[in-house]
Amino acid sequence: MQPEQAFSRLLQIMDDLRVKCPWDRKQTIQSLRQLTIEELYELTDAITDQDYKGIREELGDLLLHIVFYAKIGSEQQQFTITDVITGVCDKLVARHPHIYGDVKVNNEEDVKQNWEKLKLKEGKDSVLSGVPASLPALVKSMRLQEKAKQVGFEWENRDQVWDKVKEEMEELKEAIAAGDPDEMEAEFGDLLFSLVNYSRFMKIDSENALERTNKKFIRRFRAMEGMAAAEGRRLDEMSLPEMDGLWNKVKEGE
Repeated sequence: MQPEQAFSRLLQIMDDLRVKCPWDRKQTIQSLRQLTIEELYELTDAITDQDYKGIREELGDLLLHIVFYAKIGSEQQQFTITDVITGVCDKLVARHPHIYGDVKVNNEEDVKQNWEKLKLKEGKDSVLSGVPASLPALVKSMRLQEKAKQVGFEWENRDQVWDKVKEEMEELKEAIAAGDPDEMEAEFGDLLFSLVNYSRFMKIDSENALERTNKKFIRRFRAMEGMAAAEGRRLDEMSLPEMDGLWNKVKEGE
């Protein structure tokens, strides 16, 4: 089946479901919102795990949501799926003058800088305006830094960034010593922000790195619970040194 045929089939199925299925007929853009967020996180989980079968499945679920929103938009006489596709095509052509025009670029950084300049010409009031307010804080910090970089607000090398990390660590220690909870939170945030900055210079996705650590902790902790259960015990019945011993056994086993 060709892509055009597959997409037409999906559109026809959506039309059928909207008429014939009580659940699909009931949905609104508001009721779909949370489900879309869940689907997006399921996709990011599959990406972190490098699960290509899962990625394929979750991309399909997200595509269904896009078609669903477009169907509702059409019913409300706001927009159609054709408007959605045409809009993104026009945007891509307009924002890639080095492909569809006579602009010259030397590398991907030139492309990113041109992209931000074009967005400002389109009416954006700030380079940072394209960062959604509802993004998770860690992702948002990375996107804010990447946006600022496109206008030259960036460290020259990662050693400078590491110096900033150490500076923020010292300021956090001072806030802890002063015993001011609000200042401790502020300085802890500054430290996290500087660490995210450092991760960019190392070409590391800080959000993905933390999620890998989360998954590793879950895997090891559950293995500890399994070891304890095999001995007929629960973790809350064990001392911290005993649990540390199990943790080390799990790490050695990996």
